[in-house]
Amino acid sequence: MNTLELVFYLFAFIVVLSAMGVVFSRKLMYSAFSLLFTFFGVAGLYAVLNADFLAVVQIMIYVGGILVLIIFGVMLTSKVTGVDIVSGGTGKTLYIGSTVVSAAMLFFLTYLYNTVNWHLPEVTKYSETSLDAIGNLLLTKYVLTFLVAAILLLIAFIGAALIARKGN
Repeated sequence: MNTLELVFYLFAFIVVLSAMGVVFSRKLMYSAFSLLFTFFGVAGLYAVLNADFLAVVQIMIYVGGILVLIIFGVMLTSKVTGVDIVSGGTGKTLYIGSTVVSAAMLFFLTYLYNTVNWHLPEVTKYSETSLDAIGNLLLTKYVLTFLVAAILLLIAFIGAALIARKGN
């Protein structure tokens, strides 16, 4: 096992462990911080797989935008920070059902992993990164779509600020 595979498995372990923290944590803030590590782990997986643009977008959009918004929303809502998360149904039936479904998925994925003939093409070397190709497409072929999306996001941000201001 080379170093790159070891780093990949380390990030995969971080993603799975922190995703379990999101699901199984009873405190909302602990779930939000576990989600932070999940997003960073996914960005690390993208970086290991040479998808540098996706890694940067993962950090900027999900960690920098969505997760910060979730954490501020939880922190600014004073009645939510100390509340335990409770799902519908009884505790034992939820754990038993989720354990059965998880075990079935584990066996199914293990079966697929061991029986599928994984044909991997030869690795080719690219002279440019994915960021170069995406940047060229965004500034040539898809420039109008990119600008419309940027203006739409700006309008949504201004609308959210106006709604927040009217609430105070």
